[in-house]
Amino acid sequence: MNKNKRYEILSRWRENNPTPTTELNYTSTFELLIAVILSAQATDKGVNKALAKLYPIANTPEAIFALGEEGLKRYIKTIGLYNSKAKNIIKTCQMLIELHDSRVPDNRVALEALPGVGRKTANVVLNTAFGQLTMAVDTHIFRVANRIGFAKGKNVLEVEKKLLRTIPKEFMRYAHHWFILHGRYICVARKPKCGACLIMDLCDFKEKTE
Repeated sequence: MNKNKRYEILSRWRENNPTPTTELNYTSTFELLIAVILSAQATDKGVNKALAKLYPIANTPEAIFALGEEGLKRYIKTIGLYNSKAKNIIKTCQMLIELHDSRVPDNRVALEALPGVGRKTANVVLNTAFGQLTMAVDTHIFRVANRIGFAKGKNVLEVEKKLLRTIPKEFMRYAHHWFILHGRYICVARKPKCGACLIMDLCDFKEKTE
């Protein structure tokens, strides 16, 4: 795919949805961090449902740490991998309290040092909370980038690096969300909804299926 096609794709997404954001519910950077940790191998809808019960009770590092693992599990037991996530979140809260004055750090090294926070989670927080020009490649972005021919790669890191290289800076702030939303609602895994696609005429997948 050439740069003109890429620019047109991003332009259409921007025109349709100028300032997209995550579908996870949060009111603070800390709430976002916890939501993103919980969202691994889980749906945003399921995470939001659990957090609607947790956050009115505990939504700070101190408050969640005070719950302890067992206390936290009662709120997140409907979410996949909740045992390991509870363990990681309690440790993360402790580290935030002891090392970061209960604040979420705004740099990758410090974020990835927190239990349960990998590269993708760090990228989401850096982009969504701090406005940094990162690209968190999840299953949706990996599928869309490869399928439409925007940035092909064999693994998420390869796709991430290609996206960072090929997306013009003017689009980087919201590109992560445009790709996710496109993959979640239009370019779905089993049967993409090409008839409802804003970029159908620019997509490599359409050409292969004609």
